[in-house]
Formats: sequence, C-alpha cells, structure tokens
Amino acid sequence: MRYSGNLSAHGDEGGNFVEAEARARLRAARMAADLGVRELSRRVGISASMLSQIENGRTEPSVATLYSLVSALSISLDELLDVGKAGNAPKDGGSLSPVVSSADRAVLVMDSGVKWERLTAGVDPLVDALLVTYPPGSGSSANGGLMSHSGREYAYLMSGRLTVHIGFEKFVLEPGSSVSFDSSVPHSYVNEGAEEACGLWHVVGRNSSILRELDGPVSDWTSSESSDEERGKRAPAS
Repeated sequence: MRYSGNLSAHGDEGGNFVEAEARARLRAARMAADLGVRELSRRVGISASMLSQIENGRTEPSVATLYSLVSALSISLDELLDVGKAGNAPKDGGSLSPVVSSADRAVLVMDSGVKWERLTAGVDPLVDALLVTYPPGSGSSANGGLMSHSGREYAYLMSGRLTVHIGFEKFVLEPGSSVSFDSSVPHSYVNEGAEEACGLWHVVGRNSSILRELDGPVSDWTSSESSDEERGKRAPAS
C-alpha cells in the first residue's frame, strides 16, 4: 500500500513518510474500534499474519482487501487517502480549493500495481471518485477472487481493455465503454491485455459496508487471500 503525491510539501524524500502515515491511520482506526489483529482479520476474511504485514509495511493489500478493511473499520477510502496535499490546502484561513492538479492527487498503489488517484480535494461523504489504472496482468484481487460491497458502481474506460466479471457474466470494456451495476453483486476487474487500462470510477453509497472476496461458490463469502506463511501452514505434507 504505497502512497504518493506532492511529497515536497512534507519535506521528505521518497514515499515512506506518506506510507507510514497512512498505515498508522489504518492501525489507529483498528485500535479505536477496539479490535485486535485476529478479530479484524477474521471479520475481513484474511489471515492475522497478513493483516499484521499490511499494517507494518511488509506486504500490499489487493483492491478487495483494502475495501474490506476500511469498510470493517467504518472509515472511508477518502479518510485513508487524506494525506494532506499542499497544492489544494486552505490558503489564508480560507476553504479547501475545489481544484486538484495531477501533482496534488492522493495516490494509492495496491499489490498488483493497480493505482487509484483521488479526484476530490478532500473527503467526500457521498462518493468515491477515482482515476484508476490497471497495469497489464493486474486485477482487483491478487488471486482473481470476486468482491462485493454496498453502493452502486459507475466506470468509464478511457484507454486499454479491461475484463469485468459481474456475477456469472463476463464483459470486456474498450475505450469509450462504460459500465454501471449494483456493487453488492460479486464482481472483479482484470487487465488481460498488453497495455495499461485507465478509466474513471465512481462508487456511490458505499458507506461502511463489509466487503468479502469470494473463494469458490457465490454463497461462500470468505476471502481467498492469505500470506505465504499461512498458505505454507495449510499445505499438505508430501
């Protein structure tokens, strides 16, 4: 989970300052909710060791796992991405500028390289508005599992090709294509092409829903993501 933006505003070199701030925010939200690592990981559907690795910066979450964490902790993606950009900060005690330049966007990079760039100047209680980029071979889940959350999703693809699974159906988005659906229907995104897929995403009414990744039948609402350590523990002896 890497964060970037106008880092000169923080007087830091590289992304560690922002990354540490965001991970600390995630950990603080867990502690404020009075949840231990094991309990939160159980609710989210990942291993306790994986959650610990995410909080300590040793691994990156997938899109689905990140959605699940912020939902279980009743915080928004905007709050997690609120790393303080100097370019659109209030000036002379005034209000926050409604304009966000490309250099001042809060940016989140997930495990497979999927990048989210927040398009709003600050936390928006009504919508998650994002510029999303899927590199070749990347997807919303590390292992191709489906995800589900409350709200309604709207996406418009500007470049590349993106495969969308919605329930039992499969669609391919091309530049100029758009898709909208009830986000409670299990879904996933995968870039099976050789070039980046980039588009605009708006998720409305997500609130604090609990998201799960699907591992197997649609009725099985458990995450199939786990750490290498946990997978090793479950591996049958040869």
